Amino acid sequence: MKAVIAWWDRDAVPTLDIPALRESLLAEGTGAWAAVPGLVTKFWISDGARWGAVMVFESEEAARQSLPPNRAAELIGHPATVRHAFDVEAFVTPQGKPAWQ
Repeated sequence: MKAVIAWWDRDAVPTLDIPALRESLLAEGTGAWAAVPGLVTKFWISDGARWGAVMVFESEEAARQSLPPNRAAELIGHPATVRHAFDVEAFVTPQGKPAWQ
């Protein structure tokens, strides 16, 4: 499994408008992401100074595929300030079972 973390930092993007991004996410929904093959989960994150997302994919190939348009990048005006990919060593569901079983 692969995890990808991407975010925009207000230090690099002084015009970052987190309330507007949140409103856009709620208004436009997340439907396009629900149809991404190999996507285990995606969640959006913020802390008042950063906005981003964490995506977990079944494989490295799934993480490299063409993804839905990045609405945050469109609204902010440029790609994420930071983007990192990691191997997922373990993943537990609320039921306590590994997600890949």
